[in-house]
Amino acid sequence: MSRLPFELVLALRYLRPKRTFVSVITLISVLGVTLGVAVLIIVIAVMSGFDQQLRDKLLGFNAHLKVLGQKRALSDYALVAATVRSNANVTGVAPFVLGKVMLETQPRIGEQSAVDAPYLRGVDPATESSVSALPRSIVRGEFDLEGRTVVVGSELARNLGLHIGDRVAIFSPEDLKKWRASQGKEVERAPTARDFTVRGIFDVGYYDFNANVMVTSLENAQELYALADDDQVHGLMVMLKDPYRAAEVRAQLLDALGPSVYLTIWTEENSSILGALAVEKNMMFYLLFFIMIVAALCIMSALITFVVQKTREIGMLKALGATNGQVATLFLGQSAIVGVIGVIAGFGLGMLAVTYRNEFLHFMRRVTQFELFPAEIYGFGELPALIMPGDIIVICSSALVICLLAGLLPAWNASRLQPVEALRHE
Repeated sequence: MSRLPFELVLALRYLRPKRTFVSVITLISVLGVTLGVAVLIIVIAVMSGFDQQLRDKLLGFNAHLKVLGQKRALSDYALVAATVRSNANVTGVAPFVLGKVMLETQPRIGEQSAVDAPYLRGVDPATESSVSALPRSIVRGEFDLEGRTVVVGSELARNLGLHIGDRVAIFSPEDLKKWRASQGKEVERAPTARDFTVRGIFDVGYYDFNANVMVTSLENAQELYALADDDQVHGLMVMLKDPYRAAEVRAQLLDALGPSVYLTIWTEENSSILGALAVEKNMMFYLLFFIMIVAALCIMSALITFVVQKTREIGMLKALGATNGQVATLFLGQSAIVGVIGVIAGFGLGMLAVTYRNEFLHFMRRVTQFELFPAEIYGFGELPALIMPGDIIVICSSALVICLLAGLLPAWNASRLQPVEALRHE
């Protein structure tokens, strides 16, 4: 004697009819829910991974907060840095000079020189490790900025064919401005380049930084940008204990530093990227959720078919004393069983796909010879993913609710059948 309620026993029997081990309609319904849940888990996990890894890469190379001078240059930066360090929320402060330069490589025999216009960042090697992961991101050579030396991003080095020990010529914006101003005069001043030696190549894990940034010492950058005094820089990079309190700390530092400076925070500087990711994640969730709607319609159509097929049996049940609620529960139980099986299978399939996502990506790359995830577009060499328990709960619970709602109309129709009319049904 089964201990299960008779409604659930009949629901299981209807889902597995005698003629076939598994009803084709039931299988299609379960498959629809499975695919809907799995695709949602995969896409939302990847989008969350994008967001988290982008934040990590941005904060690994850029500061949580920047202190900048009102007139391009920040004077007496050591004094300003001391004031900033006195804030309890600050963990690191380092000066920087940042701007574009023109770079020309030294041509080899039989080759032409290559030209690019990367950003040159001047840093203080003694304090840089407190505000960025750059000193720990050297993949070839060393983080040595003594003399006229530079370290370059891995993609920039690849694009220009640079190796450790190569020499490059750097033209500063100030030199180019003076040359432009002297044109047409009796004495035309040609721009003079400064020669630098490549000492290291870094890889911070983000394509834009690796392809567009080179680093030199603070003194070299001050000279290139013609900053009048050694105590002048473009600004200070500040790291905080909690990057999500950057707006609060900015208000505190503005009170301490006064109107001679202005401060920017990382969320504002990267608002377009982070905002686009958030919008894209939400849009992908809503669009892909229509897969669940399609699966729910499939469940509804299957239950409507079952109600029509089992009309005489429903009449017999009601004649034997089954209530409207028990008949409705029978068909709601069918949709619940399909939903539970589909959600569990979809969860397993989604987690499996997320776990082996990069292996699948590499396999498709080998088979198709096509870059499905180009780093120059997305900024990352591997497909990131982050499983958020909250997202999984929302996806699985929403799918289950949709499946139950799909069974409401057929269950309601079945419960309203009159016994006499149902028994007469052919």
